[in-house]
Amino acid sequence: MTDSKASIFQRLHPRAYLERFVAENIRPDGRAFDAWRDVSVNVGSISTANGSALVRLGETTIVCGVKAEIAEPELDAPGEGFLVPNIDLPALCSPKFKAGPPGDEAQVLSDRLNEVLVPIIPLSSLVIEPAKAVWVLYVDATCINYDGNVFDAALIAMVAALRNTVLPKATYDVETGRTTCSRTESVPIKVLKTPVSMSFGVFDATLLSDPTAFEEPLLDTTVSVVVDENGELASVVQLGDSGGDILSTCVSMARSRRSVLDNQIL
Repeated sequence: MTDSKASIFQRLHPRAYLERFVAENIRPDGRAFDAWRDVSVNVGSISTANGSALVRLGETTIVCGVKAEIAEPELDAPGEGFLVPNIDLPALCSPKFKAGPPGDEAQVLSDRLNEVLVPIIPLSSLVIEPAKAVWVLYVDATCINYDGNVFDAALIAMVAALRNTVLPKATYDVETGRTTCSRTESVPIKVLKTPVSMSFGVFDATLLSDPTAFEEPLLDTTVSVVVDENGELASVVQLGDSGGDILSTCVSMARSRRSVLDNQIL
């Protein structure tokens, strides 16, 4: 089959196209079923942010910036600051997304990222003056090229950006009720853990690591396993019914992958 005919067949019959590759024990991008795409991380690239990171996971590319602002704490939590993760999936990153307000996928991803990230930053460490002034950390990630598995890439980007974040030393004046930030002194924020997600998909009972944008819509089940630097599970999310012992297999593979990433990017 010529390249042009293969491209047409892929577009018109995507499931049959993937089935043919799986039958040959290979994936359309040439990877084995359990192979992962290359990951690269660059930090500090956004000079206007308090912390930033650019992550590439295969062709999926995420840029993340952390912006710090000062606000009053919640009345029922006077000794805690705020961590506000958000991901944007703009139309420019993929034809599957439309211009306009955040879609359902972006909102679901932001909620999942929030669940994983909030425990790694002690919110008490973001307090400038209890009940008066605290830091708000806006952790904004934008996908600039979408080729699948954006949750894994976004989590790496957000954790890297937070680890890169420094805040100016802030002092609260009780008499004036104002907070002053130093122009010369700064402090890094406390990051307790470095969780990393490894995602999988099941296609016709075949387990695929790190699914691409082409593979994702065809999957029967998706599993994301978040592992910290000690190999402890921080989160496991499964969408769809796979049957069998899929979760334990994914957890084992995720821990092995995490040890590789520790040497490469963390």
